[in-house]
Amino acid sequence: MPETPPSTVPSARKAAAAFILVTVFIDMLSIGVIIPVLPNLIKSFLGGSVSEAGLWTGIFGAAWGLAQFLFTPVQGGLSDAIGRRPVVLASNFGTGVDFLFMALAPGLWWLLIGRIISGMTSASISTAYAYMSDVTPPEKRAGVYGLMGAAFGVGFVVGPSLGGLLGGGLHWGMIQFNGDHHYPFFFAAALSLCNFLYGLFVLPESLPKDRRKPFSFHTANPLGAIRFLARSAQVMRLSLMYFLLMFGQSVFPTTMVLYAAYRFGWGPTEVGLMLAVVGILSAIVQGGLTGVITKRIGERKAMYIGIGASLIAYTAYGLAPNWQIFVGFIAIGCFGGLAMPNIQSLMSSKVDPKEQGTLQGSNMSLTTMGNIVSPLIFGYVLSVVTKPGVAIFYSGAAFLVAAFCTLLCLWLATGVKQSLTVEKAYGGEPQIDG
Repeated sequence: MPETPPSTVPSARKAAAAFILVTVFIDMLSIGVIIPVLPNLIKSFLGGSVSEAGLWTGIFGAAWGLAQFLFTPVQGGLSDAIGRRPVVLASNFGTGVDFLFMALAPGLWWLLIGRIISGMTSASISTAYAYMSDVTPPEKRAGVYGLMGAAFGVGFVVGPSLGGLLGGGLHWGMIQFNGDHHYPFFFAAALSLCNFLYGLFVLPESLPKDRRKPFSFHTANPLGAIRFLARSAQVMRLSLMYFLLMFGQSVFPTTMVLYAAYRFGWGPTEVGLMLAVVGILSAIVQGGLTGVITKRIGERKAMYIGIGASLIAYTAYGLAPNWQIFVGFIAIGCFGGLAMPNIQSLMSSKVDPKEQGTLQGSNMSLTTMGNIVSPLIFGYVLSVVTKPGVAIFYSGAAFLVAAFCTLLCLWLATGVKQSLTVEKAYGGEPQIDG
C-alpha cells in the first residue's frame, strides 16, 4: 500500500473518506444492535431482577470503560507512530472476534470478560477521527465530523431497531419470527469481520512516514494523555466539556432498556424502534445541519445550542410522566448533536497536525474515565429507584443526573474562545495542509 496521503490524491481521498464513514457506521451498527438485548441478557443470568440487572449493567459498562481507558491512548500513540490503517483494521478484527465470544458466553462472568475485551479493541472511532483530520483542511473539519456523527446516527437507526427485532422477535400477520438474545451478537460479529475484510482491500494510509512520530509511553498512557491535554488550558477545557457530555450520554446504554421496560412496559422491539427514531433525527441534525449551522453562526454558538438542547431534553426525560412526553422531547434532544462536532473541531484546530492521533487518543482516554464511573453511578441510581416500595415517579432520576452534568458543561463553555492558532496554543509552527 503506497504511503501517499489520501489528501493529495483525490480518488484515494474519496475512497478513504468513504471507508472511514462506513467503518463508523458499522461500528455504531454493531454496537447499537446489542443495546436492546445486552441488559436483558444480563437480567436472564440474574433470575429476572430489574434492580440487580441495573447494578450489573453498570458494572459491565464500567469494566468496558476501564479497558478502553487503559488501551485507547496506547492505540492513539501507535496510530501516530505506525499509521492509522493498521490500528483501524486490528480494531475491527478484534471487535468481530469479541462479539462472537460474547454470543457464545455461557454465563455472566464469561459475558463480562467479553465486554472487557470489547473495551480493549474499541480504538477505531478515535483513530477514525484522526484519519479524517489527516485528510481534511481545518476549516472543513466541523462539517466532516458532523458527517461522522451522521454515520453514528444512521448506525443507530438500523442497529437498535434490528437488534430489537433479532432479540425480541416479530409477529405480524404471516411473519412469525421468534427472536433470541444471542442473535444480535452473532450479527454484530459478522458485520465487524466483514468490515475488516473490506478495509483490508480498500483503506489507504493517511499518515505518510515523514509526518509520523516515535511511539512514546510518556503520552501513550492515561496519565500521560492528561498531561498532553493540559498543555493548553483551552484544549483541557474543551476536553472536560466533551467528557461531561459523554458522561451524560452514557445514561442511555446503561439504563434505557431496563428503565423503559420498568416505566413503560416496553420490550426490545419498542426500545429498538425508539432508538431508530433518535438515529434518524440525529443523522438529519449532524449530517445535514451541523455544517450549515456552524458556517452561519460559528463553532461557539452552534456548540451552545447543542449543549442547551441536551440540557432541556435530559430534564424532560427524567420528569416525563408517560412515554408520549418522553418521545416528544427526542426532537429537541437530537439538536444536542451540534455540540460534539464543534467541540472536536475547536480542539483539533489548537493541536499540531502531527499530534492529531495523540489528541484523539488522549481525549478518548479522558472521556473513558467517565465511561468507568458513569455506568456505576447511573446503574446504581436505577437500582435504587426501582426497588420495591419506591414510587415509580422517581424511576427517571438517572436522566436528571445527566442533566446536571450537561449544566456543568454549559458553564465551562462560557470560557471557550472561538479559535486559537497552533502557535499560541503550543508555541509551535502550524503545519496544516490546505
